[in-house]
Amino acid sequence: MLGLATALIAAYLIGAIPTGVLLTRLAGVGDVRQSGSGNIGATNVYRVAGRRLGILTLVGDALKGVIPVLYAAAVLRYPDLQLGLVALAAFLGHCYPVYLGFKGGKGVATALGIYLVLSPLAVLGAFALFAAILWQWRYVSLASICAAGAIPFLVLAVNRSLPLFLATMAISALVIFRHRANIERLKNGTESRFKA
Repeated sequence: MLGLATALIAAYLIGAIPTGVLLTRLAGVGDVRQSGSGNIGATNVYRVAGRRLGILTLVGDALKGVIPVLYAAAVLRYPDLQLGLVALAAFLGHCYPVYLGFKGGKGVATALGIYLVLSPLAVLGAFALFAAILWQWRYVSLASICAAGAIPFLVLAVNRSLPLFLATMAISALVIFRHRANIERLKNGTESRFKA
């Protein structure tokens, strides 16, 4: 139990690293929370600071999910239940980071990193859905919400694991919940479209 508790704390602290805030400050852009949507994730960094920093934020946020979950799977060799808990801890770190007063991002990139370790095949299906919706309607938020809603069922179909299904369901539900403002803007027709 002590080993699991340590792994959960480490996963949370890694997940809580505010990639977008750090990168924009290092680049001299300022605090990304004070610009655009105010979100610390890759989409807002992209809009505020440009393509390069947006991509770096996406990669950094995804790695926050990859590193702790991959370590728990490959080194600690945790079974699915403990693996799901580590994944949740890393994800909660991104959404509620201690370093930023528990005000974090929406978790899409970190969830992506988690899912890449837990079920790469499920990610392919979710990415295809994400890309199709983004191409058709140009809303990153809508594409993210739809992919988040689909991936737990893809994980269940591919992995046949109830613990992983429940963990990914919890992560996806929180991703959708944290997009509630975007959902309102989508309904009102005021959501910003993605521009390549």
